[in-house]
Formats: sequence, C-alpha cells, structure tokens
Amino acid sequence: MTDTDTKDIEYLRPEQRFFGRRKGPTLSARQQKLIDECLPSLLIEASNQRKPQQFIDTESYFKNYEEVWLEIGFGKGEHLAWQAHKNPHVGLIGCEPYMNGVASLLDKIDASGQKNIRLYSDDARHILWHLPDEAVTKVFLIHPDPWPKKRHARRRFVNPDNLNDISRILKPGGELRIGTDHPIYREWTMIQMANRNDFIWTAETPEDWQNRPADWPETRYEAKAMEGKATYLVFTKCE
Repeated sequence: MTDTDTKDIEYLRPEQRFFGRRKGPTLSARQQKLIDECLPSLLIEASNQRKPQQFIDTESYFKNYEEVWLEIGFGKGEHLAWQAHKNPHVGLIGCEPYMNGVASLLDKIDASGQKNIRLYSDDARHILWHLPDEAVTKVFLIHPDPWPKKRHARRRFVNPDNLNDISRILKPGGELRIGTDHPIYREWTMIQMANRNDFIWTAETPEDWQNRPADWPETRYEAKAMEGKATYLVFTKCE
C-alpha cells in the first residue's frame, strides 16, 4: 500500500468499523446467478467514506413511493421481503454484507416480483452517512450481533455515533425498531437510548415490548430465540 493509498483511507474507531462476516458456504449455481444477474439492477451506490459528503438521491431509486424505510442487516431477508409485500407504497433499502443472505433475499424477490426493494451489500454505515436528512420514516435493526463480551462492547451497532446518524436521517415522528433476544444487548440498548433526548420509547406496559407487534413478522432467528425470549423495542424520533 502506498502513502497515497493510506491517506485516502479515513480512520474509523471500533464503533464505526465492520466486524461481521461477508462470506459463508459456497453459493449454489442458482445463488451465484442471482448475484450476477439480479443484484446489479437493485444496488444502491454509496461511498465507503464519510467525507466528502455525497448524498444518495432517494428520488432516483424510489420515484413513485410515499415513504422510504431502511433495514440494517436483513439476514436472509424474511422481514424485509414481508414488509415490502405488505407495504407496496413504501420503498425499502436493505443493507447486508453477508452475500449468502443477499442471495436468499434475491431468491425471494425473484419469486415474488417485488419492485420496491433496493439493496446495499456492504456496511450499512455507508448508507447512514450518505442518506439525506430526514429521508426515511422507519429504520429496522432486527437481532444485531450482540457482541456479548465486555471487551467487544464498542463493536455493538447501537452506539452514540450510529444513533446520531439514524436520528439525522429519520423524519420527526419516524420509528426506530430494534429486536433482540440477548439480555446483555437489551440492557445495553436501553442504556444507550435512555441517554438520548431525541428518541422516545413508545412502550407503556411490559407487554408492549415483550409481545411481537402485528406488523413485525417473525424471522427464523426470532423463532429460535437462542439467547432468550425475543423482545421488540420501538422508539420514535421527537417531533
């Protein structure tokens, strides 16, 4: 790597680095075909550096949609595909760097013919950095990696930097939904959100966060609930 290359790379603290996996088992022939033939037409372009600021033109991707929603880390795409089907008036951006998960969602899109989904197959932070202010109405973070060890806490996606970016791109009254079955991540999330004055937790009773809302479909991961009972946290951005 040359000195010039080094200067072009923006230093990122652990809070803003990507630590997840990008590749899993070898893709099947069909999965690879979906990646090669279907993904390019659905991709959103975004710089992998915060500066220079280059805002994403959401209108160019979602010309005829009333709202734009964002899912961070869509896994195999069950939740994103369900939301796209149930909300045809909404344009959805799905971020997922794990290519096996991207292929799974492409298979669902190919089968359903959904037209209101666009994808970013890299770190979701790039999208957060470059979406315009108040561009989206809902942000979903469903079962993020809990990074339960104390020494890895700075890797958790729910952190002040990412929450600042989410707050910036959310419309007033917009929703941030966070699902987790891990007790450490649930406590961490509530501490992080309690330190903010730009979000309101909508729950009024324990049932509001212990029971899955009707418009929150169950994913295979939630059904397993490997770390404990899944919980459903909904926050709204202050008007």
